[in-house]
Amino acid sequence: MPEYEKAMRPEDITRLFVARSNAGDAAGVAALYEEDAVLAYPPGELTVGREAIRVLWEKVLAHRPRFEPEQPLPTLVSGDIALTSTPPKDGTGARAQVVRRQSDGSWLRLLDQPEFAPPGR
Repeated sequence: MPEYEKAMRPEDITRLFVARSNAGDAAGVAALYEEDAVLAYPPGELTVGREAIRVLWEKVLAHRPRFEPEQPLPTLVSGDIALTSTPPKDGTGARAQVVRRQSDGSWLRLLDQPEFAPPGR
């Protein structure tokens, strides 16, 4: 696997996700996740493990979607665990991720809920 820039702050993961996705780099996107991470995508399903996440993103990125950076909400940190979130630019729902500090000081996603709507939608 190529050497990728590491997220040295929890907030870096979103920036790196956007850059790697827009470059069509599914392996680079998957490298932002822990080995046994859980991604709640596609909607209503779970994708478990870095390799499964890579395969999923290969399919998604084959359609050449374009991602725009979203302004993050304040990160909540407790020791080596953090909660990051962003409101989508279209104003619907939210995105939330639990990330964990690694032994080298970098951060990786452990749990990823990329799309959910507020109750009642």
